[in-house]
Amino acid sequence: MKYYLIAGEASGDLHGSNLIRALKEKDPAAECRCWGGDLMQAAGGELVKHYRDLAFMGFVEVLANLRTIFRNIDFCKKDISAYRPDCIIFIDYPGFNLRIAKWAKEAGYKTVYYISPQVWAWKENRVKSIRQHIDKMLVILPFEKLFYDKWDYAVDYVGHPLVEVIDRFKAEHDALQPDPTLIALLPGSRQQEILVKLPVMLSVTPFFPHHRFVVARAPGQPDEFYAPMLANYPNVGAASNSTYELLMQSRAALVTSGTATLETALFGIPEVVCYKGSAISYQIAKRLIKVKFISLVNLIMDRLVVKELIQNDLNTANIKKELEQLLADGPYRSRILEDYRALKTELQKGGAASSQAAAIIVAFLRA
Repeated sequence: MKYYLIAGEASGDLHGSNLIRALKEKDPAAECRCWGGDLMQAAGGELVKHYRDLAFMGFVEVLANLRTIFRNIDFCKKDISAYRPDCIIFIDYPGFNLRIAKWAKEAGYKTVYYISPQVWAWKENRVKSIRQHIDKMLVILPFEKLFYDKWDYAVDYVGHPLVEVIDRFKAEHDALQPDPTLIALLPGSRQQEILVKLPVMLSVTPFFPHHRFVVARAPGQPDEFYAPMLANYPNVGAASNSTYELLMQSRAALVTSGTATLETALFGIPEVVCYKGSAISYQIAKRLIKVKFISLVNLIMDRLVVKELIQNDLNTANIKKELEQLLADGPYRSRILEDYRALKTELQKGGAASSQAAAIIVAFLRA
């Protein structure tokens, strides 16, 4: 069968590549044409557009590139029409994908969504469009199934694809050993958030003279961007393109909110979740986003597993207090590690996410 996959970001490229491999295992005659990146191409997908030409983040950047975005949408529709796939698989990237999904469903194509948009956090009214235009929704977080149940929309929970990615990485890098003195700093990927959070993270380092701190530089951010912030901290190092290696060797971590909180947990590294934005942005977010926690770890477990220091609570004194508890062998650290094990069990029910997703997609098309 012919599959057309659309991913618009680096994470989508990663999970899309594993899905392509799984589809080829379940359907040896599978042909895959895709929007994604190098990983999806290496997995056997025929690459149409690279995600680096698609990723426009932020209101102003999107407005400035509207013409390009609409050209891409138009080109995508024409390319699908020429390819005539048996199925279109949308991977996250909702702003673009939901537009294509509406057109695709009306044009008579079978539509599958892998990795749901975060409609449970905000823009809940998007569920109406999803239910109307997506034949099969595959979710990767257990609470997403319960969320869609409220809307009378049956979805399939396949587990989280990061579990298999990180398990594979750990197996391939088993020579890396934990360093009891190493603390990882993951301040995010965008310049604006790094400028706000990293200085607060760095402020705690003088209180731990017997530990080493290493900042995980974000892909695409030049070394000179970090240099002014690190200049007054000669004992703080930095690493590029090696976040997973850093986590494998760390004793604890300070992590900005987002997927990195889940990655850190799956590596078994006790963490403090750090979030701070502008006062205006924070007040807007509080009113728009309808979730109890900001970290995926706590959202999945539906309780406070890792400490979240948000806005004014993100300060030197609070970070120091939490970090001291994480570093010490004792009930606090042990409880977090036990919760991490329960988290991983929940996220890998039934096996690898990509394999489960591929089996459901192939069965759906053959039905």
